[in-house]
Amino acid sequence: MMATTDPALLTRWWEQNPEANVILPTGRVFDVFDVPATEGQMALATMESSGFATGPVAASGDRVLFYVATRGAPEDEDEWWSCHLDYGPETIEDSPGLRWHCRDSYVLAPPSALSDGSHSRWLRPPDGRPLPDPLHVLDRLADALP
Repeated sequence: MMATTDPALLTRWWEQNPEANVILPTGRVFDVFDVPATEGQMALATMESSGFATGPVAASGDRVLFYVATRGAPEDEDEWWSCHLDYGPETIEDSPGLRWHCRDSYVLAPPSALSDGSHSRWLRPPDGRPLPDPLHVLDRLADALP
C-alpha cells in the first residue's frame, strides 16, 4: 500500500490505476460515523425530511457512513470520548452498532471495491459545504439506532 498527500503524485497514481481503492484516514480533516445500513438509511431520510444538512454520506456494504467535522484534539480530552477501540477497522465486525472513525482509523472512499465484489457509493456526495457538527449528527443517529 502506498500513501501520500501530494496532489501531483495522487493524480498520477489515479491515472495509472483508476480502479484502485482509496483509503481515507479519519480524525485529521473529518471523522465518520459508521452505522448499520437499515438504521443509516432511516436516519438519512429523517435528517433530509427535517431539512438537516447531512454532509457527505456513503453506502459501504451493509453500513452507511456519515462524514462529519473532526473532533480534532480538544485541549480538554474529557469533553470527548476516544474512538480508540481495542480493535482496528479490519476487525470491527464485533461492533454491530455505531462505530466512530476518528484519529487512528480509516474508511474506504467511494467507489472503492468491497470484499464481496460490490463497491461503496455516495448517497450524498461531497459538495464543498462545511461538514456538519458531529454532535448534531450523533444526536440524530441516536434516535435511529436501537
